[in-house]
Amino acid sequence: MSRWAVGLSASSCYPQKTAYTFAMAERLGYDGVEVMVWGEKLSRDVPRLQRLAEDHGQPILSVHAPTLFFLQHVWGTTWDQIDRSIELAEELACPTVVAHPPFAWQRAYGRAFVEGIAERQARTEVKIAVENMYPWRVPGTGARGKVPMYLPGWDPTYHEYAHVTLDLSHSATAHADAVAMARAAGPTLAHVHLADGSGSLKDEHLVPGDGSQPCEEVLGMLGEIGFSGSIIVEVGTRGVDEATRVDRLTRSLAFARQHAH
Repeated sequence: MSRWAVGLSASSCYPQKTAYTFAMAERLGYDGVEVMVWGEKLSRDVPRLQRLAEDHGQPILSVHAPTLFFLQHVWGTTWDQIDRSIELAEELACPTVVAHPPFAWQRAYGRAFVEGIAERQARTEVKIAVENMYPWRVPGTGARGKVPMYLPGWDPTYHEYAHVTLDLSHSATAHADAVAMARAAGPTLAHVHLADGSGSLKDEHLVPGDGSQPCEEVLGMLGEIGFSGSIIVEVGTRGVDEATRVDRLTRSLAFARQHAH
């Protein structure tokens, strides 16, 4: 049994809706849910989210800000997305907001990002956990084809953030050392997105144990580095049938509970 809550991300159930995620989390025995703020109105509706959490016995462990490429205009842009996600988390009594760093073309936002996150962190008890990303790569070019797509950088451990999120699919895509990243983050590691990857060009979000990432080792060192956050399963199930989705989410939960200590 894991020492930490193991939650289910709404991204793991995409393209199913938010309500489906709560029901699936209850069905499989998860400890809570990560709400992804996206185009679906329910994902931003406090009373309805509270009702879902209560009805399914699944607390909202984290809110993922709509800072993904395909969500650039949900809740405005740049700081509006961060601020409204913090407000949502506060209203839900949710401890964590996950945020991606700015894209390379968001230059002014990127220059102000570290300082802006720090200013907002000073005003809230919600942990704003900046997630590791990855350089985009041009097929067939190897290391020479890496394109920096995030400002001030894709690795949050190189910057002065109070809290960070470690995503084990993103570390695979970046060809990064996830164990070294976890150690570098130390007590600033506030959140884990549990997944796996093979190191391909794609952000694969495989079931932990199905790729090349040291998922077991990272989970096993959380106590050593003073981790006090949540572990959120974020694996891909888009385009699969219900039985396959259930299998992937069940195996991921079992992996987390076996190895997180």
